[in-house]
Amino acid sequence: MKIKYNADGLVPAIAQCAETGEVLMLAWMNEEALRLTLKEKRGVYFSRSRQKLWRKGESSGHIQELVSAHIDCDGDTILLKVRQTGAACHTGARSCFFQDFDA
Repeated sequence: MKIKYNADGLVPAIAQCAETGEVLMLAWMNEEALRLTLKEKRGVYFSRSRQKLWRKGESSGHIQELVSAHIDCDGDTILLKVRQTGAACHTGARSCFFQDFDA
């Protein structure tokens, strides 16, 4: 299936713990980030704020080892099943989804 990148050339990528199924984070990938992720077998993303590629854990050591990669039925979202070393969130939390939503 062909990946449907948005107008900025990006696609959302969900990182999920391969062992537990816990959703760890959501980031963005461009074509190069996806290619490098598959080649290097680790999470590589595109930073929208810095406008450049970043390898998860390059400064913190909290890397994501790629177990498998999947695309959704519409071709517009990537799911990466990973082995997370350390925290996935920049706050130090295991997952970026640790806050309750007050409706």
